[in-house]
Amino acid sequence: MLSSATMGWKVQIVLCIAFLSGVSASNSDDNSIFNGTIRSFAGTKCGSSACNNSQHRRQNSGSEYRLNESLYIKSVKFEDAEKAIHVNISKIAGQYLTGPWMTIFIPSVYTAVIAMSLPLNCLAILLFLFKLKLKTPSIIFMVNLAIADLLFVLLLPLKISYHFSGNDWGFGSFTCRMVTGGFYAYMYCSVLLMMCISVDRFFAVVYPIRSVSWRSPKRASVLCIVMWVLAITGALPLFLSEQMVYISKLNITTCHDVLPLSTLQNHSLYYFPILCTLFFVLPLIVTSICYISIILTLSSSSLSTKCKKTRAISLAVLVLFVFIVCFAPTNILLLIHYLHFYHSASDSIYFAYLLCLCIGSVSSCIDPLIYYYASSLCQKHLQNLQCCGQATESGSSRMECLNDKLGTTSPIGDIHKQLLT
Repeated sequence: MLSSATMGWKVQIVLCIAFLSGVSASNSDDNSIFNGTIRSFAGTKCGSSACNNSQHRRQNSGSEYRLNESLYIKSVKFEDAEKAIHVNISKIAGQYLTGPWMTIFIPSVYTAVIAMSLPLNCLAILLFLFKLKLKTPSIIFMVNLAIADLLFVLLLPLKISYHFSGNDWGFGSFTCRMVTGGFYAYMYCSVLLMMCISVDRFFAVVYPIRSVSWRSPKRASVLCIVMWVLAITGALPLFLSEQMVYISKLNITTCHDVLPLSTLQNHSLYYFPILCTLFFVLPLIVTSICYISIILTLSSSSLSTKCKKTRAISLAVLVLFVFIVCFAPTNILLLIHYLHFYHSASDSIYFAYLLCLCIGSVSSCIDPLIYYYASSLCQKHLQNLQCCGQATESGSSRMECLNDKLGTTSPIGDIHKQLLT
């Protein structure tokens, strides 16, 4: 009898220890999910049933982050939720995803960008192709830049719908990958083309005579093709990898905003720093050197009027300033985020990156104003003054006009024209 009682107590002790261990593990799991720091809105992978069970466990336990169905439950397509990766996310990540910055501010900025950028870039393309009809290197670069900005803007309606829906993607996995890859490809293609424009202007201003033979439409076209191939190739991993993630506790399917922690550690931790270095840091160095050299050359030159010199220098400063303001914060924050991936402040850095990425899209509105219209209006003005009905023009003036039409510059031409054309 005593032996039997002893065995009974031993069984009870073992059961108590097992129960306490289970409770401890459950609490530890909740803490890791809710209080852990986010990594690019990282999520812990789980199966769909496991995620759903985890969600019910939190609701039944009275967690402070218990879902309010009237606010957060969205109608998610069943096939999208099944195809997407299922993850659990931290509390702060959930607050970011459902907060007003990502669901109101970002889509509102994108809406304003579409309203301004779409007509400006369409008009610029029509102006270059059907009105000016000049096949100069600068025009070729600007047409490609306008096309890149236009394609970038055409992706924004889907992102606007996504953010206004509470970051709930309802357009399928393929569309998510195309929008994500295209977003980065067109953005970095614009950066590369701006670098090409800066190099072209550098040769035209600093080496005006020797660059006449270098700056040909054929070389400019080949260079544009290379830039497009580089940008698309750089974004290829985004086109090919799954970007759609289902978050059970919010009942939303995100597109690129949440990725499994394993994916971030194994791929993104190396991919995005390399992408930023090749497609922003190097173009930034080249562009800065080119425009600083242009500004120094213009400052030491003897232009015919002070107004022309001031206008040319101001334009060079403005272009460099816009390039840095629109693209530097985004890429610097992305680099810092991944270089300090395991730092506790990484989540805040990534959220700031998303806001800067949104604000940086304003570049597609500014580009037509500082690149296309400044250039095209100057060319049209010069054509009207020099080539249209001036019967008393001298032979040398007609030759300069012909050089302008052919995309070359006269050795004695004003240096400000070489910056603006």
